[in-house]
Amino acid sequence: MTEQIPQNTTYRLLKFISRQPIQFSRFIARSLAGLANALKISKTSEAVRLNLRIALPELSDAERERITRLAIRNELISYFEFFSIWGASNQKNLSRIHQIYGEQHFHDALAENKGLVLIVPHFGTWEIMNSWFAQHTQMTIMYKPVKNPAADAFVRNARSREQAQLVPTDESGVRQIFKALKQGGTTVILPDHTPNAGGEMIPYFGLPLATSNLSAKLIQKTKAKALFLYAMRNEHDGFDMHIEPMDDAIYQGSANDGSRVIFEALEQLIRKYPEHYHWSYKRFKASPETDAIYHIKMDEAVKLAQSIREKTAAAQAAPAQTAQSEMARPESAG
Repeated sequence: MTEQIPQNTTYRLLKFISRQPIQFSRFIARSLAGLANALKISKTSEAVRLNLRIALPELSDAERERITRLAIRNELISYFEFFSIWGASNQKNLSRIHQIYGEQHFHDALAENKGLVLIVPHFGTWEIMNSWFAQHTQMTIMYKPVKNPAADAFVRNARSREQAQLVPTDESGVRQIFKALKQGGTTVILPDHTPNAGGEMIPYFGLPLATSNLSAKLIQKTKAKALFLYAMRNEHDGFDMHIEPMDDAIYQGSANDGSRVIFEALEQLIRKYPEHYHWSYKRFKASPETDAIYHIKMDEAVKLAQSIREKTAAAQAAPAQTAQSEMARPESAG
């Protein structure tokens, strides 16, 4: 069925941008990033700097500033690349993927026919991967509509053209994903976001933050296989995909335990390539203790985060210390 597409100025502009060569999109993004880094007046830039200070306090100020400038540039480039990817044919996007590291992990997981949960953080240029996976498996993906109807039509059509089934970000969508996984299908979850309501308090760089347990619940309840994915641009105008198995611990324990496994993998990736993570998202406000963290002075925000991190670490260490004391206590003579 063909959807009625609103042919207004916004839609035509998006189509025009999406049809430009990806090299042109990258040039525009680098120019904008240069202005943002030079002027340092963007609220987004402030959020990036604060997030890096909270997440990676062990780095020097100079190193964090270097990463900040690269992260702002890389994130802007990724957004412009998304348009080029959405506007290009599947075949064109496939030609842009130059290397796939860990491809056999995907084929092995698919062969088990237990369903597959692809865990994709807000890292690099993740949209490039859809075309490749759609060749091999039926995708069922949650989609939150864009507020602008024309922009929504543009993005929706781009994401569904690989025969992916888009489902709403509500209980009905979750039920459809469960059904798809039970039938051996595949879904994609971006785990590093704040749920609209509720959520479990899962540590992220040492700070307990409201987190959706959907990824872990899907994996544990359906017995689906889990893979960790990311894509980064290379020096040859293309992209390299990385497919990694999740720690086996994700299949055990509670949903909270599974979510911790996911965030541990995410933290390891970020520490390895911090300049490719999308740091603009205000993730650290997802707690009653940190709700105003992006509205206070940066030094105060960093101090607040560190105090919460220390308090959390002490609380986690207390049961282990008690257990060790119990084990070390000599038995009383009867």
